[in-house]
Amino acid sequence: MQARSMLFTLYGDYVRHYGSTIWIGSLIALMAELGFTPPAVRAAVSRMTRQGWLAASRSGRSSYYALSARGQERIDEAAQRIFKLHPERWDGRWRILAIAASERDRKRRDELRRELTWMGFAALSRGVYLTPADLFDRTASLAERYGLTGRCEMFTADHDGPTPDARLAARCWDLRAIDAAYAEFVAEWQPRLDRHRALAAGGEAAQGGDAPASPGGERPTDATRFVEKTRLVHAFRKFLFIDPGLPQELLPERWAGTEAR
Repeated sequence: MQARSMLFTLYGDYVRHYGSTIWIGSLIALMAELGFTPPAVRAAVSRMTRQGWLAASRSGRSSYYALSARGQERIDEAAQRIFKLHPERWDGRWRILAIAASERDRKRRDELRRELTWMGFAALSRGVYLTPADLFDRTASLAERYGLTGRCEMFTADHDGPTPDARLAARCWDLRAIDAAYAEFVAEWQPRLDRHRALAAGGEAAQGGDAPASPGGERPTDATRFVEKTRLVHAFRKFLFIDPGLPQELLPERWAGTEAR
């Protein structure tokens, strides 16, 4: 686990609910519970500030770090996707984004491609991206951020085949690999969740399992709960980078992502 990645999880799952601002000392203490050293935390915070995700402020000798407008937007979107229990209904139409990006700025093109993938687009061909979701409002702000206003076009289209829509989705996204990743997530975390529920209830099932617990099968401490919940959310957050959040109509009949949620 990288400190920067875990900081996104902390801000998304905790800090944003309390004004989106936190003292660096509190951040270091929380990250210490998760196994990160103070230098690693300070370096990650500094990097996130340079990248525009965080904004620094001071009160006397104390340093505070708040989500920037860009950071707040990203965290809110991530939280909405993480805690969405069911796929959205589809209107049956595809959205296509065509970008005439400069071939000279490879770094910027790579960053843009990663951003579009995170949003849920798939590359249909070079410079052409596809999604079943209506992401055009967010796409417009992304184009402005990357200086592509006037060099991208957006279309809403019907797909007339010959490939069925579900097969087209399977060709654009590796749904089999995503499903397998969800299945691994469930296999790892369901027993731990069951054990924590049993411990919390004080049941006999509290004996055994892999989740950390107090000696003698006692109920987990607040620190243990914090660590396990944070690691759970952090492990699930990786799906934001690989799962486009397709509607039910485009998913396989058996989809492990449903159980994972």
